[in-house]
Amino acid sequence: MRADAYLEMARIQHAHWWFTARREILRARIAALGLPPGARLLEIGSGTGGNLGMLSEFGSVVGLEMSAEAIRFAARLPEVRAGRVKLVEGRCPEALDAIQGSFDLICLFDVLEHIESDSTVLRDLSRLLAPGGRIMVTVPACPSLWSEHDVKLHHFRRYTKDSLNAAFGQAGLDVSRVSHFNTLLFPLAIAERIACKVRGRPSSANEVPSAPVNAALRRVFAAERHLLGPVNLPFGLSLLALATSGHA
Repeated sequence: MRADAYLEMARIQHAHWWFTARREILRARIAALGLPPGARLLEIGSGTGGNLGMLSEFGSVVGLEMSAEAIRFAARLPEVRAGRVKLVEGRCPEALDAIQGSFDLICLFDVLEHIESDSTVLRDLSRLLAPGGRIMVTVPACPSLWSEHDVKLHHFRRYTKDSLNAAFGQAGLDVSRVSHFNTLLFPLAIAERIACKVRGRPSSANEVPSAPVNAALRRVFAAERHLLGPVNLPFGLSLLALATSGHA
């Protein structure tokens, strides 16, 4: 992408309701893991750094990103400048050999769908897990919702619970949890996609809505952090999975 596209990405990730609410949900789920003091975290596909500050609340972080331009934006973050986050440029899995040590948590937040051989990458990542370490993944759900938006974002697939479980199983990982999320706004999202098809115009999902609308959508989506504690949600636009090494 062009430099201005990464600038837009950096702006949206700190303003758009979807990104900000998703971080609240992920923060709550990571906090529930009870990571050890001095935990080490690895984010695959860290982009312009939207999640790095949140992840650094739980320990030291390594962010792997294939785009030098995205890393240039992420390098401006205070967490990076303070040394709590290390950035590594490279593709996954080719660059994994350059990453030293083992990790208590490896995160792929809406990244796995961009990787053609998902189970191979998950298997390679499992070798970087510390004893008792876990892999947390979010992916788009509902293959029936495949659209030009997925094509534009270079997705290889949208997942079902079964297909995501299968990818982990083929990698030799044990799934401890898989749940849908982005559930409360699911009917609104379906209606918006139908309207876009009728109008013959693409979705405006990447545009930040007006401040009141943006705040309302963020509150509704972020409220799912309370639901995801005790239950697995039965449907939604996304899936969240947690897995451990089958050899732990």
